[in-house]
Parts: sequence; structure tokens; C-alpha cells
Amino acid sequence: MLSFGAIIAGYLLGSINFSYLFGRWLKGIDIREHGSGNAGATNTLRVLGKGPAILVLILDALKGVLAVYLAKWLGGIELILVVSGLSAIIGHNWPLFFGFRGGKGIATTIGVMATLCFLPTLFAGLLAILLIVITRYVSLGSLLLTAILPFFIWGMGRPIEVFWVSIVICLFAFLRHRKNIAKLLQGKENKIGSKKA
Repeated sequence: MLSFGAIIAGYLLGSINFSYLFGRWLKGIDIREHGSGNAGATNTLRVLGKGPAILVLILDALKGVLAVYLAKWLGGIELILVVSGLSAIIGHNWPLFFGFRGGKGIATTIGVMATLCFLPTLFAGLLAILLIVITRYVSLGSLLLTAILPFFIWGMGRPIEVFWVSIVICLFAFLRHRKNIAKLLQGKENKIGSKKA
């Protein structure tokens, strides 16, 4: 019962969409109707500016951290920890509180995976950041992060449950970024720092 509660709590934590809330609080807008239309840190940067974007990034990551630690505090086994973390990402992507229209889950993914397997996430994250710096495509860096993370997890001998959840998270990321992938292939993807007309 406690394990089930941890999973539900993870989903509810994930469903708190800070990008949407900051849009309402700071400008009285639904951020999903502006910029790229995504309720995440990158679009917050585009629409609201650096300060709110940094806060959204941190708070979205903390949702993932809290989801895993709550499951651990309730005595969950490794499987419950990863499922609770995954629930937080699902909550961010499809939030109960905001009509199931959320973000793409990358910041929450970072929080979850850094808690479950810090070093693999750090190494994958550094490569993703390098790619973003070179290309200025946040979406490309996000996809690289989720695509290579399973290889680091496998190669560094982390628990099999963590490996499999990283595969699921990668599939989520590519699903949520399908429009970005199409734009990347067409050369129409927005670069970080650019304004969407």
C-alpha cells in the first residue's frame, strides 16, 4: 500500500507544472499558447526570461528528486523507486491538474535519473550540454541525453531496473519531441535564445 502511495504521489508531484504556473503568475497567460507551446523550461526562457526559466528548470528537476526520495523513505525496493520516478515524469508530461497537457519531461528526467544513478546521468548530461553549446538546439541535446543514458547505465553496472526505466524514458522523450525531430530534419528548429514568431 505504501509503495502504491509513493507511485501516486510521484505522479501528483510531476503534475505540478511550474512553467504554466509562472506564466499565470507573472504575465497572466497560458504559456502553452505562446512561444513553442511547450510548458517547460526552454519555452519559459523564450516567453518569460532567464530568471523564471532557471527556476522552472530547478523546480521541475526537484519534482523527480522528491518522487524517488519519497519512495525510498517509504521503504520501497529499487523497482518502486524507478516506477515512482517514472510516475513523476508521466505527471509532468500529462499533468492531472492542467488538462493532461504538460511539458516534455527532460528536467524531471534529470532529477529522477540523477537520484537513481548520479554518475551515468552526469556523464550523459555533460555530453548533452556540449552538444547544446555547439548547436544551440536544446531539443537535440535532450534527445542525446536520453538516448545515451541507457548505455552509460549498462556500462557502469547500475541496477537492471534503472536500465529498463531509462529505455522507457528515452521512448517518452522521442515521443514528446517528435515535432522537434521533424523541424530538425527540415532545418526549422528554434535555437536557444531565439524568439518564436
